[in-house]
Amino acid sequence: MRIALFATCIVDALYPKVALATVRILERLGHEVVFPSGQGCCSQMHVNSGYLDDALPVVRNHVRAFTAADYDVAVAPSGSCVASLGHQQPMVARAGGDEDLARLAESVAGNTYELSQLLVDVLGVTDAAGQLGSWFPHTVTYHPSCHGMRLLRLDDRQKDLVRSVGGLEFMELPDADECCGFGGTFSFKNPDVSAAMAEEKIDNIVSTGAELCTGGDASCLLHLGGAMSRRGTEAATVHFAEILASTQQNPLEISGPVELSIPNPSSRSRFLPSRTSAPTTTAPTADQGVL
Repeated sequence: MRIALFATCIVDALYPKVALATVRILERLGHEVVFPSGQGCCSQMHVNSGYLDDALPVVRNHVRAFTAADYDVAVAPSGSCVASLGHQQPMVARAGGDEDLARLAESVAGNTYELSQLLVDVLGVTDAAGQLGSWFPHTVTYHPSCHGMRLLRLDDRQKDLVRSVGGLEFMELPDADECCGFGGTFSFKNPDVSAAMAEEKIDNIVSTGAELCTGGDASCLLHLGGAMSRRGTEAATVHFAEILASTQQNPLEISGPVELSIPNPSSRSRFLPSRTSAPTTTAPTADQGVL
C-alpha cells in the first residue's frame, strides 16, 4: 500500500522523530510511505481562535497538497489534526462560500487516518510485539487526548497497541478521560486554568509510578512534558508511535531526552513498486534522518 504522511505542524517543527517513527512502523509492515509536497498546517489553531477567514487559505493548501498526490490512504500521528480535517475544514470552506473546496476537503478527510486507526482498522495490527517487533521494557501509563476520544472515537486503540508491546508494563491512569489542559490556544488564553489542569493530570501520572506517560497527540505531550520538567517530576512523556517503533535492536532511549536512536541499518525495509504520481517525495527511511 502507498501511504501519504501528513506530518502536522507540531510534529514537523518540534517532534520530527515522531514522523520518523511513523514511517519506520509502516515500512516495517511492507508499505511505501510518501510525503506530499507543499503540505502545512491543518488550520486547527486558526479555527479554534475564530479566524475562519485566515483559515480558508490554509485549508485550500492542505486540500491542494493531498489531492495532487498519488496514494491509497493518508495517515497522521495526531488525533486532533485528523479530527480537524473532518470536523473543521469543510465548515471553513462552506463559511467561505466554496462548496467545491468543502467537498474535496471531505474526500481528503475521509481517506486520512490517525495512526492507531490505520494500524488497527485498516492494516489489522493488534499485537505490536508479534506484528511489529515492538519492545520497550519500561513502565508506561497512557493519556488519551480529548479530540481522539470525543471526535475520532478512538476508544482504546492506542492504549491496546501500547499494552501489546513486548517487555512493557502498563499502568492505568486515574481519571484518564479528563483533559490535560492544553486545548491548543486555550492554554494561551487561559494559562492559569490550563496549568491547574496540567498539575492535576500530572498528580495522576505520578500516582501510577510509571516512568513515562504516552499518548497520541504531541501537543498534549508537549504541554504535560513541559509542566513535568518545571515541576521536577521524574516521569516524562513520549508519543506512542515511538514506543511502537522501538525494538530490541533499536530501542527507544529514555536516559536524558527521550528519543528514538537512528542507526544505519544493514538493509532497508521493503518498498512496494512505485507508481507515476503527482508531486510527492518519499518519506525518510530509517537511515535518512528526519523530515
